[in-house]
Amino acid sequence: MYAILELSGRQYKVTTQDVIEVNRLASNDGDKITFDKVLLVAEGDNVEIGQPYVKGASVEAEVLEQTQGKKVFAYRYLRRKDSHKKTGHRQKLTKLKVLKINN
Repeated sequence: MYAILELSGRQYKVTTQDVIEVNRLASNDGDKITFDKVLLVAEGDNVEIGQPYVKGASVEAEVLEQTQGKKVFAYRYLRRKDSHKKTGHRQKLTKLKVLKINN
């Protein structure tokens, strides 16, 4: 059984016991969260597609930790101007463990 859910503008395909990283959510470690924006639920040959969401479907997850992603560098360079700029960014992430998919 798997589900496709929408979280902060992105879509994630999850099954039970999956660990996913999503954009930072306002919650603490160990909290249980229920997501109801489920786009698709599939179990074997039985597939339910939402219009836009599947009615009555939800995904339960537990917050494992709040982390940061890898550092990404952006480098801007203008030739013959003696001008360059280097900046870095680390995305704030939340690590979730999917506990249950309710249909």
